[in-house]
Amino acid sequence: MKVVLVHDYLSEFGGAERVLWELSQMFEKAVIYTAFVKKDSPAQQRFEGKKIVTSWVDKVPGFSRWWYSPLRFLAPFIWQGTGKKLKDYDVVISSASWYITKGFGNRGGGKGPIEICYCHTPPRWLYGYRTSINWQRFWIVRIYGQIVGHFLRIYDFKAAQKVNWFAANSEEVRKRIKKFYRREAEVIYPPVWLPQTVKASPPIRKKDYYLTVSRIVGGKGLELAIKAAVKKGWRLKVVGVSAGVGQELKKLKKVAGNKAEFLGEVDDGQLSRLYAEAKGFLALAEQEDFGMTLVEAMLNGTGVVAFNGGGHKESVVDGKTGVLFNDYSVEGLIKAVQRFEKLKVKPQECQKQAAKFTKEQFREKIKKLVLDKVR
Repeated sequence: MKVVLVHDYLSEFGGAERVLWELSQMFEKAVIYTAFVKKDSPAQQRFEGKKIVTSWVDKVPGFSRWWYSPLRFLAPFIWQGTGKKLKDYDVVISSASWYITKGFGNRGGGKGPIEICYCHTPPRWLYGYRTSINWQRFWIVRIYGQIVGHFLRIYDFKAAQKVNWFAANSEEVRKRIKKFYRREAEVIYPPVWLPQTVKASPPIRKKDYYLTVSRIVGGKGLELAIKAAVKKGWRLKVVGVSAGVGQELKKLKKVAGNKAEFLGEVDDGQLSRLYAEAKGFLALAEQEDFGMTLVEAMLNGTGVVAFNGGGHKESVVDGKTGVLFNDYSVEGLIKAVQRFEKLKVKPQECQKQAAKFTKEQFREKIKKLVLDKVR
């Protein structure tokens, strides 16, 4: 059985790329097709040694840095060219998010491979969800976005109808697939894995700081976390790098003063220790698709303070492994943290909850899905 993997593009190494990495470990001989690879990026470094085939836009100067977002209307032309190269494969596993990376299957009686789409979310910018980069803040760009979005929604819907089977990374995303594509999906939670040493006993001693892990972009609640930290005098550590062409990091540092420490990119060993030593983890995106960082924190025995929306509700057990709160404001977060600090969150309970989202379970369900559908 010839399996091929298709992914939006390789730039940051976030949750979607961790899923792709696990798929590439499962299907070791599978080639990875992607729109482009950003040179010297975290994702390029992680996937070094894998066989990767890029599209024609990878040869366009500056595309991976500047043009991939403004020229998003090119997505159909990128994937139509890629689709022609996939005809001889038996199974395509597409890892799809905002770049409309789907539509390679033979559903409806067409020729070509079977496609299983692991959907991280239908493109947020097409369906009214807040995006990490507020690229439509200028009126002329909003008009452009509305025009382009209209045609790409039509394309996205048609592409979704060619997919043979969908897998969703959360119940939240399963509902979106049903709503926007009118398709059913099986929920397969993404694989969460970090170095095993942090899980060993005795547990690591907690330190006096809160942690958040995110790309440095809007829509992730970073400014909310920093304003609360400044107001209450909490120590806050932020792991993550800037994405896009925005000035978010500069703005956040100005707000933070000396109350937040920006650590940039860290390796998995450092990340595990940061999770384990934190007194609590803050997850503040309003409409998160799933949220792997919450589970990583719990895997390392650390409780979570999370906004009660999106996929957060599927991993945090309110009052047991952390706190879910509804008032999305600085005062709302402060009250949630104060409630969290009164809880006696047990590291063992956090790790027990995190065990529901292991890479072993991910592999088992993906393998079963592929074998069941291909037969």
